[in-house]
Amino acid sequence: MVKVYLDPGHGGSDPGAVGNGLQEKNLTLDIAKRVRDGLLNKYENVSVRMSRTTDKAVSLGARADDANRWGADLFIAIHINSGGGTGFEDYIHPNASQKTVRYRDAFHKEFIKHVSLRNRGRKTANFQVLRDTQMPAILTENGFIDRTNDANKLKKSSFLDDLALGHIEGIAKSLNLKPKSNKNSDEKENEKDNSTFLIRVITPDLYYYNKPDWNAKVGKVQKGEVFTVVDILTVNGSKMYKLKSGNYITAYPGYVEII
Repeated sequence: MVKVYLDPGHGGSDPGAVGNGLQEKNLTLDIAKRVRDGLLNKYENVSVRMSRTTDKAVSLGARADDANRWGADLFIAIHINSGGGTGFEDYIHPNASQKTVRYRDAFHKEFIKHVSLRNRGRKTANFQVLRDTQMPAILTENGFIDRTNDANKLKKSSFLDDLALGHIEGIAKSLNLKPKSNKNSDEKENEKDNSTFLIRVITPDLYYYNKPDWNAKVGKVQKGEVFTVVDILTVNGSKMYKLKSGNYITAYPGYVEII
């Protein structure tokens, strides 16, 4: 079992960076929960532990100690930046192992495929959670809370989904995680008849589309809604379901499940 430790930055009496009506502690927790759920829904043989799952203060030392005691294979600290810049960057310790460098490089390359933020590059810093953890550790800075353009994105649930997906796929690439086999999905994709099946939305505020084009967003569906799928397509390398209504929705298993 591969162990992934997620560390949503700040919490409790420590809000982290603040700006444009947002608090870092709330965003990092939201993103981390989405990452956890996506990893567990999509990938095999992975266990996820979080430094906090509620709005509480946890010291930096306690976060590193908890990950060390648990025996994590990868530590991911999730943060939001401030200081007037824009974009995404990630950090490892200056004296990081070659394994950590490999993991971070794989993570970074995969992450930037999924998120519409300026790529500020791969960096190093002597942050405590990077210094005190005994496994490969990466700290991500996901946009600038005090930059209006970045903050406007961070206010959208769909963009938080994108950030989560970047983390999920970056982690999966780093650790070479194997996707869960979905027999029903595979069978449906390979069948040439007109059989249908049902899916349920498992994430809030999920976009749907009026044609098989990721830019053709027309609205959102809510967690728990059920739809009939009549076809499976590949659009720009990603799977999309055609619904009985004539609309389209992502087939990503972190967002919808076959029932």
